[in-house]
Amino acid sequence: MKRCITKATLPALAAGLAGACVLPLARAYAAGGGEAHGGDTAAHGLDPVVLAGLAVIFVAAKVGGELFERLGQPVVLGELLAGMCVGALSLAGVGGVETLRAHAVIGALAEIGVIILLFEVGLESNLAEMLEVGWSSLLVATLGVVAPFFLGWGVSYYFLPEESTLGHVFIGATLCATSVGITARVLRDLGRLQTRESRIILGAAVIDDVMGLLILAVVAGAIRASAAGGALAVTDVLVIAAKSVAFLVGAVLVGHFVMPHLFRALGRFEGHGVLLTMALAFCFFLAWAAASVGLAPIVGAFAAGLVLDEAHFKAFNRRGEQALEDLLAPVSVVLVPVFFVLMGMKVDLSAFARRELLGLAAALTVAAVLGKQVCSLGVVERGVNRLAVGLGMIPRGEVGLIFAGIGATLTLPDAQGRPEPVIGPAVFGAVVIMVIVTTLVTPPALKWSLRRTPADAEPGQDEVFAEVGEDAARRTER
Repeated sequence: MKRCITKATLPALAAGLAGACVLPLARAYAAGGGEAHGGDTAAHGLDPVVLAGLAVIFVAAKVGGELFERLGQPVVLGELLAGMCVGALSLAGVGGVETLRAHAVIGALAEIGVIILLFEVGLESNLAEMLEVGWSSLLVATLGVVAPFFLGWGVSYYFLPEESTLGHVFIGATLCATSVGITARVLRDLGRLQTRESRIILGAAVIDDVMGLLILAVVAGAIRASAAGGALAVTDVLVIAAKSVAFLVGAVLVGHFVMPHLFRALGRFEGHGVLLTMALAFCFFLAWAAASVGLAPIVGAFAAGLVLDEAHFKAFNRRGEQALEDLLAPVSVVLVPVFFVLMGMKVDLSAFARRELLGLAAALTVAAVLGKQVCSLGVVERGVNRLAVGLGMIPRGEVGLIFAGIGATLTLPDAQGRPEPVIGPAVFGAVVIMVIVTTLVTPPALKWSLRRTPADAEPGQDEVFAEVGEDAARRTER
Protein backbone atom coordinates (compact mmCIF):
# COMPACT_ATOMS: atom_id res chain seq x y z
CA MET A 1 0.00 0.00 0.00
CA LYS A 2 2.79 2.38 0.85
CA ARG A 3 4.34 2.03 -2.62
CA CYS A 4 1.06 3.15 -4.22
CA ILE A 5 1.49 6.59 -2.65
CA THR A 6 3.87 8.43 -4.94
CA LYS A 7 5.45 11.85 -4.57
CA ALA A 8 2.92 13.16 -7.08
CA THR A 9 -0.07 12.03 -5.00
CA LEU A 10 1.28 13.17 -1.65
CA PRO A 11 0.25 16.85 -2.02
CA ALA A 12 -3.34 15.82 -2.77
CA LEU A 13 -3.27 13.47 0.21
CA ALA A 14 -1.92 16.24 2.43
CA ALA A 15 -4.61 18.66 1.28
CA GLY A 16 -7.36 16.10 1.88
CA LEU A 17 -6.16 15.22 5.38
CA ALA A 18 -5.69 18.88 6.29
CA GLY A 19 -9.20 19.67 5.10
CA ALA A 20 -10.60 16.78 7.11
CA CYS A 21 -8.91 18.16 10.24
CA VAL A 22 -10.00 21.77 9.77
CA LEU A 23 -13.67 20.83 10.03
CA PRO A 24 -13.53 19.47 13.62
CA LEU A 25 -11.36 22.41 14.68
CA ALA A 26 -13.87 24.93 13.31
CA ARG A 27 -16.77 23.04 14.89
CA ALA A 28 -14.99 22.84 18.25
CA TYR A 29 -14.26 26.56 18.05
CA ALA A 30 -17.92 27.33 17.35
CA ALA A 31 -19.06 25.01 20.16
CA GLY A 32 -16.67 26.69 22.59
CA GLY A 33 -18.02 30.12 21.78
CA GLY A 34 -14.77 31.23 20.15
CA GLU A 35 -13.01 31.82 23.46
CA ALA A 36 -9.27 31.46 23.52
CA HIS A 37 -9.23 29.37 26.66
CA GLY A 38 -12.11 27.18 26.16
CA GLY A 39 -15.60 28.44 26.93
CA ASP A 40 -17.62 26.19 29.24
CA THR A 41 -15.60 23.10 30.03
CA ALA A 42 -17.57 22.06 33.11
CA ALA A 43 -19.66 19.53 31.18
CA HIS A 44 -16.68 17.94 29.43
CA GLY A 45 -13.80 18.50 31.83
CA LEU A 46 -11.61 19.49 28.86
CA ASP A 47 -11.99 22.18 26.25
CA PRO A 48 -13.10 20.53 22.95
CA VAL A 49 -10.70 22.88 21.12
CA VAL A 50 -7.80 20.97 22.71
CA LEU A 51 -9.03 17.64 21.36
CA ALA A 52 -9.72 18.98 17.88
CA GLY A 53 -6.47 20.97 17.93
CA LEU A 54 -4.38 17.93 18.86
CA ALA A 55 -6.02 15.99 16.02
CA VAL A 56 -5.03 18.78 13.61
CA ILE A 57 -1.49 19.00 14.98
CA PHE A 58 -0.86 15.24 14.92
CA VAL A 59 -2.13 14.81 11.36
CA ALA A 60 -0.33 17.92 10.11
CA ALA A 61 2.93 16.76 11.73
CA LYS A 62 2.77 13.29 10.21
CA VAL A 63 1.74 14.45 6.73
CA GLY A 64 4.38 17.20 6.68
CA GLY A 65 7.01 14.84 8.06
CA GLU A 66 6.16 12.17 5.48
CA LEU A 67 6.41 14.65 2.62
CA PHE A 68 9.85 15.84 3.71
CA GLU A 69 11.04 12.32 4.54
CA ARG A 70 10.27 11.24 0.98
CA LEU A 71 12.06 14.30 -0.34
CA GLY A 72 15.14 13.35 1.68
CA GLN A 73 14.83 16.34 4.02
CA PRO A 74 14.69 16.51 7.86
CA VAL A 75 11.29 15.64 9.31
CA VAL A 76 11.42 18.65 11.61
CA LEU A 77 11.15 20.97 8.60
CA GLY A 78 8.04 19.16 7.44
CA GLU A 79 6.48 19.61 10.87
CA LEU A 80 7.41 23.29 10.92
CA LEU A 81 6.02 24.00 7.45
CA ALA A 82 2.88 21.97 8.23
CA GLY A 83 2.32 24.28 11.20
CA MET A 84 2.78 27.30 8.95
CA CYS A 85 0.12 25.90 6.59
CA VAL A 86 -2.30 25.40 9.47
CA GLY A 87 -1.56 28.91 10.73
CA ALA A 88 -2.22 30.30 7.24
CA LEU A 89 -5.81 29.07 7.48
CA SER A 90 -6.53 32.03 9.77
CA LEU A 91 -5.80 34.33 6.82
CA ALA A 92 -8.56 32.48 4.94
CA GLY A 93 -11.01 33.16 7.76
CA VAL A 94 -11.02 29.66 9.30
CA GLY A 95 -12.15 30.00 12.90
CA GLY A 96 -10.29 28.32 15.71
CA VAL A 97 -6.72 28.74 14.48
CA GLU A 98 -6.06 31.83 16.62
CA THR A 99 -7.66 30.04 19.57
CA LEU A 100 -5.36 27.07 19.04
CA ARG A 101 -2.25 29.27 18.83
CA ALA A 102 -2.98 30.89 22.19
CA HIS A 103 -4.43 27.92 24.09
CA ALA A 104 -2.66 27.32 27.38
CA VAL A 105 -3.06 23.53 27.29
CA ILE A 106 -1.60 23.22 23.78
CA GLY A 107 1.25 25.50 24.84
CA ALA A 108 1.92 23.34 27.90
CA LEU A 109 2.01 20.16 25.81
CA ALA A 110 4.41 21.83 23.38
CA GLU A 111 6.70 22.83 26.26
CA ILE A 112 6.65 19.29 27.65
CA GLY A 113 7.54 18.08 24.15
CA VAL A 114 10.60 20.31 23.94
CA ILE A 115 11.66 19.29 27.46
CA ILE A 116 11.57 15.64 26.36
CA LEU A 117 13.50 16.54 23.20
CA LEU A 118 16.31 18.15 25.21
CA PHE A 119 16.25 15.17 27.57
CA GLU A 120 16.85 12.93 24.54
CA VAL A 121 19.69 15.17 23.36
CA GLY A 122 21.27 14.89 26.79
CA LEU A 123 20.92 11.10 26.77
CA GLU A 124 22.70 10.95 23.42
CA SER A 125 25.55 13.12 24.73
CA ASN A 126 28.30 11.71 26.89
CA LEU A 127 30.23 13.87 29.32
CA ALA A 128 33.34 11.71 29.17
CA GLU A 129 33.36 11.80 25.38
CA MET A 130 33.01 15.59 25.43
CA LEU A 131 36.21 15.78 27.47
CA GLU A 132 38.05 13.42 25.10
CA VAL A 133 37.31 15.00 21.71
CA GLY A 134 40.45 17.09 21.74
CA TRP A 135 41.36 20.71 21.18
CA SER A 136 39.98 20.86 17.64
CA SER A 137 36.40 20.16 18.72
CA LEU A 138 36.67 22.52 21.67
CA LEU A 139 38.05 25.38 19.56
CA VAL A 140 35.56 24.74 16.75
CA ALA A 141 32.69 24.80 19.25
CA THR A 142 33.94 27.99 20.92
CA LEU A 143 34.42 29.88 17.66
CA GLY A 144 31.12 28.46 16.40
CA VAL A 145 29.33 30.08 19.32
CA VAL A 146 31.22 33.38 19.60
CA ALA A 147 31.26 34.37 15.90
CA PRO A 148 27.53 33.81 15.14
CA PHE A 149 26.59 35.46 18.45
CA PHE A 150 28.30 38.75 17.63
CA LEU A 151 27.31 38.63 13.95
CA GLY A 152 23.67 38.14 14.93
CA TRP A 153 23.97 40.97 17.46
CA GLY A 154 25.34 43.24 14.73
CA VAL A 155 22.60 42.31 12.25
CA SER A 156 19.92 42.99 14.85
CA TYR A 157 21.52 46.32 15.76
CA TYR A 158 21.55 47.39 12.10
CA PHE A 159 18.05 46.26 11.12
CA LEU A 160 16.29 46.89 14.45
CA PRO A 161 17.83 50.10 15.83
CA GLU A 162 14.85 50.66 18.15
CA GLU A 163 15.39 47.28 19.85
CA SER A 164 16.93 47.20 23.32
CA THR A 165 20.49 45.95 23.85
CA LEU A 166 19.20 42.78 25.52
CA GLY A 167 16.95 42.21 22.52
CA HIS A 168 19.96 42.37 20.20
CA VAL A 169 21.85 40.01 22.48
CA PHE A 170 19.02 37.45 22.47
CA ILE A 171 18.76 37.51 18.67
CA GLY A 172 22.50 36.86 18.56
CA ALA A 173 22.01 33.94 20.95
CA THR A 174 19.51 32.27 18.58
CA LEU A 175 22.35 31.79 16.06
CA CYS A 176 24.73 30.02 18.45
CA ALA A 177 23.86 26.34 18.71
CA THR A 178 24.12 23.66 15.99
CA SER A 179 21.56 20.92 15.28
CA VAL A 180 23.77 17.86 15.58
CA GLY A 181 21.04 15.45 14.44
CA ILE A 182 20.75 16.87 10.91
CA THR A 183 24.49 16.83 10.26
CA ALA A 184 24.84 13.36 11.79
CA ARG A 185 22.18 12.01 9.46
CA VAL A 186 24.01 13.33 6.38
CA LEU A 187 27.29 11.85 7.62
CA ARG A 188 25.62 8.50 8.24
CA ASP A 189 24.00 8.44 4.78
CA LEU A 190 27.41 9.06 3.22
CA GLY A 191 29.10 6.41 5.37
CA ARG A 192 31.43 9.05 6.85
CA LEU A 193 30.62 8.81 10.56
CA GLN A 194 34.11 7.49 11.31
CA THR A 195 36.22 10.13 9.56
CA ARG A 196 38.23 12.80 11.37
CA GLU A 197 35.91 15.53 10.06
CA SER A 198 32.89 13.72 11.51
CA ARG A 199 34.62 13.22 14.84
CA ILE A 200 35.37 16.95 15.11
CA ILE A 201 31.89 18.01 13.94
CA LEU A 202 29.97 15.71 16.30
CA GLY A 203 32.14 16.55 19.29
CA ALA A 204 31.95 20.29 18.60
CA ALA A 205 28.18 20.22 18.00
CA VAL A 206 27.56 18.62 21.38
CA ILE A 207 29.88 21.08 23.15
CA ASP A 208 28.33 24.11 21.48
CA ASP A 209 24.87 22.86 22.48
CA VAL A 210 26.04 23.11 26.09
CA MET A 211 27.60 26.54 25.48
CA GLY A 212 24.45 27.72 23.70
CA LEU A 213 22.25 26.62 26.59
CA LEU A 214 24.51 28.45 29.04
CA ILE A 215 24.29 31.62 26.93
CA LEU A 216 20.50 31.21 26.77
CA ALA A 217 20.34 30.85 30.54
CA VAL A 218 22.45 33.97 31.09
CA VAL A 219 20.63 36.14 28.53
CA ALA A 220 17.15 34.99 29.58
CA GLY A 221 18.03 35.60 33.22
CA ALA A 222 19.31 39.08 32.40
CA ILE A 223 16.09 39.85 30.49
CA ARG A 224 13.91 38.68 33.38
CA ALA A 225 15.92 40.78 35.82
CA SER A 226 15.62 43.83 33.56
CA ALA A 227 11.87 43.26 33.06
CA ALA A 228 11.44 43.19 36.84
CA GLY A 229 12.60 46.80 36.92
CA GLY A 230 16.05 46.36 38.39
CA ALA A 231 19.14 47.96 36.92
CA LEU A 232 21.25 45.22 35.40
CA ALA A 233 24.92 45.40 36.36
CA VAL A 234 27.86 43.31 35.18
CA THR A 235 27.90 41.59 38.55
CA ASP A 236 24.29 40.47 37.99
CA VAL A 237 25.24 38.85 34.68
CA LEU A 238 28.20 37.14 36.35
CA VAL A 239 25.91 35.84 39.10
CA ILE A 240 23.52 34.39 36.50
CA ALA A 241 26.43 32.78 34.64
CA ALA A 242 27.82 31.32 37.87
CA LYS A 243 24.37 30.02 38.76
CA SER A 244 24.09 28.28 35.38
CA VAL A 245 27.50 26.63 35.67
CA ALA A 246 26.83 25.66 39.29
CA PHE A 247 23.54 24.07 38.28
CA LEU A 248 25.21 21.92 35.61
CA VAL A 249 28.04 20.96 37.96
CA GLY A 250 25.52 20.09 40.68
CA ALA A 251 23.54 17.96 38.23
CA VAL A 252 26.70 16.12 37.21
CA LEU A 253 27.57 15.41 40.86
CA VAL A 254 24.06 14.12 41.53
CA GLY A 255 24.28 11.92 38.46
CA HIS A 256 27.65 10.53 39.51
CA PHE A 257 27.04 9.93 43.22
CA VAL A 258 23.26 9.56 43.69
CA MET A 259 21.63 8.19 40.53
CA PRO A 260 23.56 4.86 40.39
CA HIS A 261 22.34 3.93 43.89
CA LEU A 262 18.81 5.17 43.20
CA PHE A 263 18.38 3.18 39.98
CA ARG A 264 20.00 0.12 41.57
CA ALA A 265 17.28 0.25 44.22
CA LEU A 266 14.58 0.88 41.62
CA GLY A 267 15.80 -2.21 39.76
CA ARG A 268 14.25 -4.30 42.54
CA PHE A 269 10.77 -3.05 41.60
CA GLU A 270 8.79 -5.73 39.79
CA GLY A 271 6.25 -3.47 38.06
CA HIS A 272 6.35 -2.49 34.41
CA GLY A 273 7.49 0.91 33.18
CA VAL A 274 9.61 1.76 36.22
CA LEU A 275 12.68 2.81 34.22
CA LEU A 276 10.80 5.15 31.88
CA THR A 277 8.63 6.63 34.63
CA MET A 278 11.47 7.35 37.03
CA ALA A 279 13.74 8.71 34.29
CA LEU A 280 10.99 11.14 33.22
CA ALA A 281 10.41 12.04 36.87
CA PHE A 282 14.12 12.91 37.18
CA CYS A 283 13.94 14.91 33.93
CA PHE A 284 10.92 16.93 35.09
CA PHE A 285 12.44 17.42 38.54
CA LEU A 286 15.62 18.94 37.13
CA ALA A 287 13.57 21.02 34.67
CA TRP A 288 11.60 22.36 37.65
CA ALA A 289 14.81 22.93 39.62
CA ALA A 290 16.28 24.90 36.71
CA ALA A 291 13.15 27.06 36.47
CA SER A 292 13.21 27.58 40.24
CA VAL A 293 16.68 29.14 40.12
CA GLY A 294 15.81 31.33 37.14
CA LEU A 295 17.11 29.14 34.30
CA ALA A 296 15.18 27.79 31.32
CA PRO A 297 13.55 24.39 32.08
CA ILE A 298 15.23 22.91 28.99
CA VAL A 299 18.61 23.45 30.69
CA GLY A 300 17.48 21.12 33.47
CA ALA A 301 16.10 18.59 30.99
CA PHE A 302 19.38 18.53 29.07
CA ALA A 303 21.34 18.16 32.31
CA ALA A 304 19.11 15.23 33.35
CA GLY A 305 19.87 13.38 30.14
CA LEU A 306 23.54 14.27 30.29
CA VAL A 307 24.09 12.76 33.74
CA LEU A 308 22.11 9.56 33.19
CA ASP A 309 24.40 6.85 31.91
CA GLU A 310 23.68 3.40 30.51
CA ALA A 311 25.60 1.94 33.46
CA HIS A 312 22.85 3.22 35.77
CA PHE A 313 20.32 0.87 34.16
CA LYS A 314 22.18 -2.44 34.46
CA ALA A 315 19.59 -3.86 36.86
CA PHE A 316 16.85 -3.21 34.27
CA ASN A 317 18.93 -4.47 31.36
CA ARG A 318 19.65 -7.76 33.14
CA ARG A 319 15.96 -8.57 33.25
CA GLY A 320 15.53 -7.83 29.54
CA GLU A 321 14.06 -4.30 29.58
CA GLN A 322 14.56 -2.08 26.55
CA ALA A 323 17.09 0.76 26.57
CA LEU A 324 15.79 4.05 27.94
CA GLU A 325 16.10 5.74 24.53
CA ASP A 326 13.84 3.07 23.00
CA LEU A 327 11.30 3.37 25.82
CA LEU A 328 11.27 7.15 25.43
CA ALA A 329 10.78 7.09 21.65
CA PRO A 330 6.95 6.59 21.64
CA VAL A 331 6.52 9.49 24.07
CA SER A 332 8.80 11.68 22.00
CA VAL A 333 7.18 10.83 18.68
CA VAL A 334 3.81 12.07 20.00
CA LEU A 335 4.75 15.16 22.01
CA VAL A 336 7.81 16.64 20.28
CA PRO A 337 5.99 17.42 16.98
CA VAL A 338 3.43 19.46 18.94
CA PHE A 339 6.17 21.99 19.63
CA PHE A 340 7.33 22.30 16.03
CA VAL A 341 3.83 22.49 14.54
CA LEU A 342 2.89 25.14 17.11
CA MET A 343 6.04 27.12 16.28
CA GLY A 344 5.05 27.02 12.62
CA MET A 345 1.53 28.16 13.47
CA LYS A 346 2.93 31.17 15.30
CA VAL A 347 4.71 32.46 12.19
CA ASP A 348 2.90 35.56 10.92
CA LEU A 349 2.86 34.92 7.17
CA SER A 350 1.37 38.35 6.47
CA ALA A 351 4.60 39.87 7.81
CA PHE A 352 6.52 38.31 4.91
CA ALA A 353 5.09 41.01 2.65
CA ARG A 354 7.29 43.54 4.45
CA ARG A 355 10.55 44.09 2.59
CA GLU A 356 12.50 44.88 5.75
CA LEU A 357 11.56 41.50 7.26
CA LEU A 358 12.94 39.65 4.26
CA GLY A 359 16.11 41.75 4.51
CA LEU A 360 16.47 40.84 8.19
CA ALA A 361 15.88 37.16 7.41
CA ALA A 362 18.49 37.19 4.64
CA ALA A 363 21.04 38.98 6.83
CA LEU A 364 20.47 36.58 9.74
CA THR A 365 20.92 33.64 7.37
CA VAL A 366 24.18 35.04 6.01
CA ALA A 367 25.41 35.69 9.57
CA ALA A 368 24.43 32.16 10.59
CA VAL A 369 26.37 30.63 7.68
CA LEU A 370 29.45 32.87 7.90
CA GLY A 371 29.63 32.53 11.67
CA LYS A 372 29.96 28.77 11.42
CA GLN A 373 32.58 29.05 8.68
CA VAL A 374 34.74 31.00 11.11
CA CYS A 375 34.68 28.02 13.47
CA SER A 376 36.62 25.92 10.92
CA LEU A 377 39.67 28.03 11.82
CA GLY A 378 39.68 26.16 15.14
CA VAL A 379 40.76 22.88 13.51
CA VAL A 380 44.34 22.30 14.64
CA GLU A 381 44.84 18.86 13.04
CA ARG A 382 46.52 18.62 9.64
CA GLY A 383 44.87 17.04 6.62
CA VAL A 384 41.33 17.78 7.77
CA ASN A 385 38.74 19.21 5.38
CA ARG A 386 38.07 22.50 7.18
CA LEU A 387 35.33 23.49 4.74
CA ALA A 388 33.41 20.31 5.58
CA VAL A 389 33.74 21.06 9.30
CA GLY A 390 32.38 24.57 8.82
CA LEU A 391 29.51 23.37 6.62
CA GLY A 392 28.64 20.60 9.06
CA MET A 393 28.13 23.16 11.84
CA ILE A 394 25.65 25.31 9.85
CA PRO A 395 22.18 23.80 10.51
CA ARG A 396 20.21 25.34 13.37
CA GLY A 397 17.14 23.07 13.09
CA GLU A 398 15.21 22.50 16.29
CA VAL A 399 17.72 24.37 18.47
CA GLY A 400 17.15 27.75 16.79
CA LEU A 401 13.39 27.28 17.03
CA ILE A 402 13.61 26.46 20.73
CA PHE A 403 15.61 29.62 21.39
CA ALA A 404 13.18 31.75 19.35
CA GLY A 405 10.20 30.17 21.09
CA ILE A 406 11.64 31.07 24.48
CA GLY A 407 12.33 34.61 23.26
CA ALA A 408 8.68 34.96 22.27
CA THR A 409 7.69 34.31 25.91
CA LEU A 410 10.15 36.84 27.40
CA THR A 411 9.19 40.51 27.58
CA LEU A 412 10.95 43.83 27.95
CA PRO A 413 9.33 47.26 28.47
CA ASP A 414 9.11 49.48 25.37
CA ALA A 415 9.56 53.29 25.30
CA GLN A 416 6.12 53.72 26.89
CA GLY A 417 6.84 51.12 29.57
CA ARG A 418 4.54 48.49 28.07
CA PRO A 419 5.83 44.87 27.97
CA GLU A 420 6.77 43.72 24.48
CA PRO A 421 8.05 40.24 23.46
CA VAL A 422 11.81 40.07 22.99
CA ILE A 423 11.17 38.08 19.81
CA GLY A 424 8.14 39.68 18.15
CA PRO A 425 6.13 38.12 15.29
CA ALA A 426 8.24 39.74 12.55
CA VAL A 427 11.59 38.71 14.09
CA PHE A 428 10.21 35.24 14.84
CA GLY A 429 9.34 34.86 11.15
CA ALA A 430 12.85 35.96 10.17
CA VAL A 431 14.39 33.39 12.55
CA VAL A 432 12.17 30.65 11.11
CA ILE A 433 13.36 31.53 7.59
CA MET A 434 16.98 31.36 8.82
CA VAL A 435 16.34 27.94 10.39
CA ILE A 436 14.71 26.58 7.23
CA VAL A 437 17.45 27.84 4.90
CA THR A 438 20.39 26.70 7.05
CA THR A 439 18.79 23.29 7.48
CA LEU A 440 18.04 22.85 3.77
CA VAL A 441 21.43 23.98 2.43
CA THR A 442 23.58 21.88 4.76
CA PRO A 443 22.95 18.34 3.37
CA PRO A 444 23.84 19.08 -0.30
CA ALA A 445 26.71 21.41 0.64
CA LEU A 446 28.18 18.90 3.10
CA LYS A 447 27.84 16.04 0.61
CA TRP A 448 29.64 18.10 -2.04
CA SER A 449 32.45 18.99 0.33
CA LEU A 450 32.98 15.48 1.71
CA ARG A 451 33.11 13.92 -1.75
CA ARG A 452 36.27 15.95 -2.29
CA THR A 453 37.90 14.17 0.67
CA PRO A 454 38.75 10.43 0.73
CA ALA A 455 37.03 8.42 3.47
CA ASP A 456 40.18 7.86 5.51
CA ALA A 457 38.76 6.69 8.81
CA GLU A 458 41.29 6.01 11.50
CA PRO A 459 40.71 2.38 12.50
CA GLY A 460 40.03 1.58 16.12
CA GLN A 461 39.46 5.18 17.23
CA ASP A 462 36.02 6.31 16.11
CA GLU A 463 33.50 3.63 17.07
CA VAL A 464 32.17 5.74 19.95
CA PHE A 465 31.68 8.78 17.72
CA ALA A 466 29.96 6.64 15.09
CA GLU A 467 27.52 5.43 17.75
CA VAL A 468 26.84 9.01 18.88
CA GLY A 469 26.24 10.02 15.28
CA GLU A 470 23.87 7.10 14.67
CA ASP A 471 21.83 8.07 17.75
CA ALA A 472 21.63 11.70 16.71
CA ALA A 473 20.70 10.78 13.13
CA ARG A 474 17.91 8.48 14.30
CA ARG A 475 16.43 11.32 16.33
CA THR A 476 15.83 13.30 13.10
CA GLU A 477 13.80 10.34 11.76
CA ARG A 478 11.26 10.19 14.60
